[in-house]
Amino acid sequence: MLINLVVDIYNALMLNYLPEFLDHYQFIYYISIVAFAALISVIAIPSILHIARARHLYDDIGHFGKQHDHGIPRLGGVAIFVSFIVTTLIFSVVDSSFSIGYLLTASIILFIMGLKDDLSGVNSSTKFLVQFVVALILVVLGDIRLTSMYGVFGIYDLPFIISSALSILVIIMVVNAFNLIDGIDGLAGITGIVANCVFAAVFIYTHQYALAVISLTLIGAIIGFLKFNITPAKIFMGDTGSLFIGLISVVLAIKLIELNKFETAGIPQIISAPALTVAILIGPIFDTTRVFFIRVMSGISPFSADRNHIHHRILRLGYTHLQTTMILAALNIVSIGLALVFAEIGNFALIAIIFILSMLFNWGITFLIRSQDRESVALRNLFI
Repeated sequence: MLINLVVDIYNALMLNYLPEFLDHYQFIYYISIVAFAALISVIAIPSILHIARARHLYDDIGHFGKQHDHGIPRLGGVAIFVSFIVTTLIFSVVDSSFSIGYLLTASIILFIMGLKDDLSGVNSSTKFLVQFVVALILVVLGDIRLTSMYGVFGIYDLPFIISSALSILVIIMVVNAFNLIDGIDGLAGITGIVANCVFAAVFIYTHQYALAVISLTLIGAIIGFLKFNITPAKIFMGDTGSLFIGLISVVLAIKLIELNKFETAGIPQIISAPALTVAILIGPIFDTTRVFFIRVMSGISPFSADRNHIHHRILRLGYTHLQTTMILAALNIVSIGLALVFAEIGNFALIAIIFILSMLFNWGITFLIRSQDRESVALRNLFI
């Protein structure tokens, strides 16, 4: 009886929903992209590890933001980047509405800067200058920009100058946000996978196949890397990897937000796309916003290093790197679920709910830390 019920549900899904979403050959094609990208990463990393060890190219031992006490190579981002470029060039879909050339150009520039930073260091002003140039290429030449606020704060269409400035700011913010969450094993990688799985699903659903290929390629490249990064980590992705994942993710985020700008016959629409995008990237966005606000309010530079990120705070409660990563990934998935289920209530309300959820989660972490430090569970630990 139970088996028959499962079969009936499976047949209903296959007959009524999956054909509309993707056919058999498309599914094989998409799986091939992920597998090919993962394979390149898996093949490349052992060689990178050998070179890094031979040349003593290790992570900074004792760096204030790191959670390890021994030298580990931080060149995993090289494998992610190479895998992404090769797979994209092989599997990319021609789409006149999206120029892959500008994305690859921006990626190469950011990769070079990230690699130099991982090998010998780059000062913050140079980092932001390069990131600004990269964002400028994408926004002005690639026309990858936010053209509307879609009713958030009562604002809709934006003039070109304001649209470009906002888009550049968003790109720089998200790129750095991914860089800042790369403090424990697997977190930036898992966050990138969760985000791009949703991007890929949405782009396939809305027939944006060129963008779906980009999402799937990045997923595969990260999966191959995580084989060597999940605790105990043999290699870190470094700035090369985290900045690159942030760049690809924010470009896809902007494209998702702009999906419904013009309605096309036969193409499904995404309700409250801006709110869904915020939910997808809420982990890096909320954590970065929070630590910057705390640092500014404390009278210190917002760019100074500390161990006040959410992942550091969860580690203080005794959780492992993997457990912390899974907790934050689960929160991310819950936020995405809320954005999908309550899409009808509008962007402004949804974004507010998503941020309130993150604030409540952070408040709960604060309560647990205070209770642990004071060795007592009391109501006052919520406030003082």
